[in-house]
Amino acid sequence: MTGSPAEKKRMIEVRDLYKIYRVGDNKVYALNGVSFDIYKGEFVAVVGTSGSGKSTLLNLMAGLEPPTKGSILVAGKRIDQMSEEKLVAFRRNNVGFIFQSYNLLNTMNGLENVAMPLMFRGVPKARREQAAMKYMKLMNVQDQAKHMPNQMSGGQQQRIGIARAMVVEPKIIFADEPTGNLDSHTTMDVLRLMQKLVHEQKQTIVMVTHDNQLASYADKQIRIVDGKIVSIEYSDRGREIEGDALEEETRISMGDRTEKTEDGGTADETKD
Repeated sequence: MTGSPAEKKRMIEVRDLYKIYRVGDNKVYALNGVSFDIYKGEFVAVVGTSGSGKSTLLNLMAGLEPPTKGSILVAGKRIDQMSEEKLVAFRRNNVGFIFQSYNLLNTMNGLENVAMPLMFRGVPKARREQAAMKYMKLMNVQDQAKHMPNQMSGGQQQRIGIARAMVVEPKIIFADEPTGNLDSHTTMDVLRLMQKLVHEQKQTIVMVTHDNQLASYADKQIRIVDGKIVSIEYSDRGREIEGDALEEETRISMGDRTEKTEDGGTADETKD
């Protein structure tokens, strides 16, 4: 990480955050008083096992559900105090999402799926298709522009989904297990691009993962257990991704799930 936190701009500020669910007469603490900062130009991994609260934390930071208590500032705005209408507008203008399950529209081809967020901003068709093709080329799926999602492999669908998140050039990208359904080669491609966006373009990316090996490529790892942060670990630039050796390392760590995705199948999913 370049520069001290005092020299960098805070993109996300979380203070004393709780998310409590009622199950009968019992209270379940999905988040139990967490506080931390995320700065502009950081690649942050939120790491935890299934049920740890990591996906709940992402949903709260993204304004997808409200906290029970505490405050969340994103790009200087108190999103925990916003109405749903204002949250929708805020997400549209500031946030990009990468999902494990792709979430492509089956009635649109690849180019239309990537360009869709720009339509909601009122960008003319020619300009939004030009921008969409730019990011499709970055993800090496420009040949899928006219293909429908059911004509693509799982890896191709996820690359389309990532291009769609990037096309709006958001201030923050939230990624929920973004490589969970990808083979090892595509996983490394995605992580390389994330590192490039962070280190060269000062993008801010928050990735939720249960995989410690994948988390090691982030600049900062926020580890969460039973709704509480147990550690925040920093590295200078995260582990650099180089060559076939690390692809083989990832293939081994990800196990059999890497063999099922290029034909459109799905790998095991870990949900909170």
